[in-house]
Amino acid sequence: MGAKKSANSSEVVMENKIKKKEAINNEGKDGTIFASCSFSSLGLHPTLCDELRGRMGFEVPTSVQAQAIPVILSGRHVLVNAATGTGKTVAYLAPIIHHLQNFDTRIQRSDGTYALVLVPTRELCLQVYEILQKLLHRFHWIVPGYVMGGENRSKEKARLRKGISILVATPGRLLDHLKNTSSFLYTNLRWIIFDEADRILELGFGKEIKEILDHLDAKTGCANQEHAVSRHSGALRQNLLLSATLNEKVNHLAKISLENPVMIGLDGKGTEPISTKESLDSSESDGESEDNEEKYPKNMLHTPAGDYKVPTQLIQRYVKVPCGARLAVLLSIVKYLSEREASQKIVVFFSTCDAVDFHFSLLREFQFSAPQSEGDARQMFLGCKVFRLHGNMDQEDRRNTFQTFKAEKAALLFSTDVAARGLDFPKVRCIIQYDSPGEATEYVHRVGRTARLGERGESLLFLQPVEIDYLQDLEKHGVSLTDYPLLKVLDSFPLYGQKKHTKNFVAIESHPWVICLQKALESFIMSKPKIDKLAKRGFCSWVRAYAAHRGDLKRIFMIKKLHLGHVAKSFALKQQPSLVAKSYQKQAKRKRLQKQSGLAKKRKITGVT
Repeated sequence: MGAKKSANSSEVVMENKIKKKEAINNEGKDGTIFASCSFSSLGLHPTLCDELRGRMGFEVPTSVQAQAIPVILSGRHVLVNAATGTGKTVAYLAPIIHHLQNFDTRIQRSDGTYALVLVPTRELCLQVYEILQKLLHRFHWIVPGYVMGGENRSKEKARLRKGISILVATPGRLLDHLKNTSSFLYTNLRWIIFDEADRILELGFGKEIKEILDHLDAKTGCANQEHAVSRHSGALRQNLLLSATLNEKVNHLAKISLENPVMIGLDGKGTEPISTKESLDSSESDGESEDNEEKYPKNMLHTPAGDYKVPTQLIQRYVKVPCGARLAVLLSIVKYLSEREASQKIVVFFSTCDAVDFHFSLLREFQFSAPQSEGDARQMFLGCKVFRLHGNMDQEDRRNTFQTFKAEKAALLFSTDVAARGLDFPKVRCIIQYDSPGEATEYVHRVGRTARLGERGESLLFLQPVEIDYLQDLEKHGVSLTDYPLLKVLDSFPLYGQKKHTKNFVAIESHPWVICLQKALESFIMSKPKIDKLAKRGFCSWVRAYAAHRGDLKRIFMIKKLHLGHVAKSFALKQQPSLVAKSYQKQAKRKRLQKQSGLAKKRKITGVT
């Protein structure tokens, strides 16, 4: 009877494997899996499957989830490279929760931390924590928690003292607690997850990550590890690394943290086991030799020349706009999109915090009426709510913006790249990159805020005529953009008594609507000293950011090619840039004089000797 039951069980397991394989092969273009594959067939606990359906809205696994979950359940180290918005967070959280609830002895808070999730930003930290809360609704004995910069350290220490089963953290604050919070228990640590690993490293956390790994290895390798090993039935620590883009820095992190990993999502492939033991053994020092690079598998390194992964259902466009007309065109497009579809959210990316503050304040107060309109009744230019998000805001303001914008049905968010990584804002229909990303890889993360989990979305990239070569740079990475129908948008705003603009205008800045709107903006700025000050500050920071482009992008985004008077106009400023950019020019002059002074002193010393 037992043999018959065992045989039936084996047949069921084999049938589930076949179903899973068929489902992966039948993947749809929207990144989802056909109904032949389910979370239960991947091996997850039935209660957890119910939570994924009921609280997270996942009826079936996405492609990444279908590939990653069985491998993570098996205990292997994993490197996941997949487009944003494909459900990577659930792909690593679900297997961890499955294992924790499945221990023979129910885990307790006093056991300390079992899983550690490292994320680059505070907003992403909160988002992962919220997902954990939903998934753990019926597993109340598994306690989620977070620590991050900007929060009260004493309160965090108190939570760590009580015990947190799954901890989400930003690298800097985690390292602080590892060094200074003696009550932080992590001897039972079994999982370390690097979410948005490329962004963690781009923000300069490389040194902190190495220190964190050294601390964890030293502590979990001591005698206290016996308790963890007995509870885990001898299971060893499992590391997971997830990123939408791969580069040399991510490759290095993989070498020092992953052992014999399974690769998921690289070049459209499924899973691929890679042996890295040799390279890990030879990577003790910070400055690794080129020999290590050769020993490490070449196909693990996703060089900048490789294709970027973007959702297939994403409509990608660009618009070529002269510098002086940028502001009027941006406001026109935002107004057109918000009025075309009432319930939709739009995110606009800027290069600096000052630029975000200026555009945010402008659109919150700007009232407009077309010339010669009946009654000359002024009304708010935009009817939707406007939000801002950047790194210089107070933590409480950032948290409130993040939560409120998520809950809104229709809203506009102005943001720096702090919102470009991992954040899941529901129902974002359009991403506008008003300022081109500082790194070409950042393009992927920005557009990844829309077209998530199979939903449709649009992205629009603003380019000046002198920047049009940027399209070729994106095409090298498999990203192709089509032209945006700007004239159609501008013609949809007829001035009073002029329903259509029949004339074909050679230049966008000579379009009647653009001229009218630009004049109104400049008059409004002159009447608002506070916003005028923000405009000047935004202009100066924008010029500095533009001059800071690095590498291959420096030949495209050259400050010498710009007319600073037109740049000032893009901030609705009538003043000459020599007056507006006085502080910037003084700073440049001071540096020039210091350099000349240094050379003169050097010549004098040389002459004396």
